[in-house]
Amino acid sequence: MSVHETVLAAIDGDEEAFFSLVSGRRERLYRIAFAYVRNEANALEAIQEVTCRAYLQLSKLREPRYFDTWLTRILIYYCIDEQRRRRRVCPAASIPEEIVTDGAGLGEQIRMEQAVGELQPNLRHVIMLKYDQDMTLAEIARLLKRPEGTVKTWLHKALKQLRRSIGRDE
Repeated sequence: MSVHETVLAAIDGDEEAFFSLVSGRRERLYRIAFAYVRNEANALEAIQEVTCRAYLQLSKLREPRYFDTWLTRILIYYCIDEQRRRRRVCPAASIPEEIVTDGAGLGEQIRMEQAVGELQPNLRHVIMLKYDQDMTLAEIARLLKRPEGTVKTWLHKALKQLRRSIGRDE
């Protein structure tokens, strides 16, 4: 059964189809959740909560081909809400190669993480999705429901702010 057919079966109420879809994406969901919450227990809790929410809201999925995007969006919004609720410091993204060289010391990595944490949420999300999750700009645009040009602008702004924050103006 193709992914499209499995999604349609899940929408029609096939629980086994739904859980096979989610279980096949569990590792990816975990990586995304962990990038936001930076804690294994909280990441697993996020996946469990999002699985329940997605199951209950499955009838709202308009395009079965966008199941992955839809599920990921639910996860990201849940993680953001949890961060706000817990008032935790926002996690830092992986260090982009264009900004920090491979030989960077721990102090510079810490400065980079702090700088990423200080970015506006939309800029931070683009950095995290691009560098932590290796998503393309088109995938990020679809996920965030924004034009690709807007995502490119956000990425450019974020990288420029990060360069300025760590003292590497160009």
